[in-house]
Amino acid sequence: MALDYRKCAEEIFSHLGGKDNIASAAHCATRLRLAIVDNSKVDVKALENTEGVQGVFSNAGQLQIIIGTGTVNKVYDEFIAVSGVSAGSKDDVKAAAAANMPWWKRIVKTLGDVFVPILPAIVAAGLMMGLVEALGNAIPTFHDTAWFGFLDMAANTAFAFLPVLVAISATKVFGGNEFLGAVIGLMMVHPALTNGWNAANGYEVWYLFGQGIKIGGYVLGQINQLGYQGHVIPVVISIWLMCKIEKYLHEHVPEMIDLFVTPLATVLVTALLTFMIIGPIFSGLETIVLNAATKLVANPIGACAMGALYPFTVVMGLHHMYNTIELGMLSSVGLNTWMPIASAANFAQFGACLAVGLKARSQRTKAIAIPSSLSASLGITEPAIFGVNMRYMKPFICGAIGGAIGSLFGAIFGIGAHANGVTGIPGYLIVNNYFGYTVLLLVAGGIAFALTMVLWKEDEEEAAAPAADTSVPSADAFTTGKGTVTQPVAGKIIPASEIADPVFAAEGMGPSVGIVPTGETVYAPFDGEVMMVFPTKHAIGLTSTDGIEVLIHVGIDTVNMNGTGFEAFVEGGQKVSKGDKLLTFDRAEIKKAGYSDTVIVVLTNGNDLPDVKKAA
Repeated sequence: MALDYRKCAEEIFSHLGGKDNIASAAHCATRLRLAIVDNSKVDVKALENTEGVQGVFSNAGQLQIIIGTGTVNKVYDEFIAVSGVSAGSKDDVKAAAAANMPWWKRIVKTLGDVFVPILPAIVAAGLMMGLVEALGNAIPTFHDTAWFGFLDMAANTAFAFLPVLVAISATKVFGGNEFLGAVIGLMMVHPALTNGWNAANGYEVWYLFGQGIKIGGYVLGQINQLGYQGHVIPVVISIWLMCKIEKYLHEHVPEMIDLFVTPLATVLVTALLTFMIIGPIFSGLETIVLNAATKLVANPIGACAMGALYPFTVVMGLHHMYNTIELGMLSSVGLNTWMPIASAANFAQFGACLAVGLKARSQRTKAIAIPSSLSASLGITEPAIFGVNMRYMKPFICGAIGGAIGSLFGAIFGIGAHANGVTGIPGYLIVNNYFGYTVLLLVAGGIAFALTMVLWKEDEEEAAAPAADTSVPSADAFTTGKGTVTQPVAGKIIPASEIADPVFAAEGMGPSVGIVPTGETVYAPFDGEVMMVFPTKHAIGLTSTDGIEVLIHVGIDTVNMNGTGFEAFVEGGQKVSKGDKLLTFDRAEIKKAGYSDTVIVVLTNGNDLPDVKKAA
């Protein structure tokens, strides 16, 4: 059955805490992205159980609702119409969400925003490097051909000029002039400087203010004639500073001379601070971090530990920081030894999710888990982690164990990659050891799969519970001389005498029928007006345009639930059309409270209506 986009949007909106709790809304290829004011007002469990929703998670300060490719845009359009929230871009949502994030998460998010856009260039270069290396190994004489020289040059370009790519991307993130940022990036790899990879062979020094001005071990005005090939963090910090300087000058320099003074002063001041302070300090710190990371993942125990921790950093939205490490490895030594960690961790989540999909008896769980596992096998793990594994937790832990052991094998086989940005099955395109990588995937995915099959047990209620019928009923519950009353909820109509309540069974309030529900949504049975909605949201009174008065009562004695498990979408005095969504109720919650979920429909002015006929 095709998804009802309007109903899906209405369901989602009803669980978000109202319009005022939504700061901004946008969508990407698979997810509805929302910046929420107060997350405590969001009913995550209800969102997860909404038809059409494959998973829900919070990341980078955003509430992200996984809906799926080709569907999310249609649900989003209906969501904007239903909620009244202004449509925004992904950047709008990111900005609104970032304002509520702690400082350390903002730093990690910023690094992700800088490095993620340049990944296609790095992946392309890495694939080309792998191709060149494979051809060289297969054909020894290939190294002496013009084709080798050309392809090698093309493959190395992105890494040789990586600071330029980083500078342009960082300038976009920090809101500066991209061309000024490009100049700073180009300056840091200028051919007049000694190539950063040849620093061990020595380099010249410029003294701008003579050689006598010393502050501790630092000489004021000293600039090492050394390029920053192989470094990324000094570039990001320099561009951040450049954007701050540029914005300040734009605000304080008179407009008449702003065009000339601001670019000149921005580039000159940034260049001096970059080469005198930022570059020397942060390149040294970055080298220390890279060396430590390289040694950590080269050690089987360290790799095992990181493989276990990796999925937790994904949940916290911290995994983008690894791009910095991977790009540093690629630009300094040409081999990304961090990629096997990510690949083992991601493929293990695939194995755990697949086990859930195969073992589950609930059709809804299967429908979410199996497609999500296939996505995870290709390196896109959000649906598997947030929609399935984290929801049940044991599969997530089993995945972490599988990732740890797979990472250990990656260190033993010395696996590395020529690029970053892809894991799982696509990782074969960039790895240096096909056999070792195959073992890594089989071990990580296999162990996670086996552990999940043994340790995870589906909740009996979830396995047994049939999916709620989301179709809008079309059969009539009553026909009268003034019009008809359509069945308001999906299910089987039963005569009043079978209702387990003496008042309704005796039809003391008017002609009545009961409905044993298979659905959980109450729809308007005609065109008319809402007369009242009970404060506990378990009952609603309506009047049709023809004068038919109806009471719809969900459950027996459910007034005692005080609204738990019920949600109203209309209010007294509101006009409604036939088929409009009025209420939703949770059948499992009603049964858990010990009450019957039978829906009673009463014609409260039935004695005044001609020719009343009941469906049962």
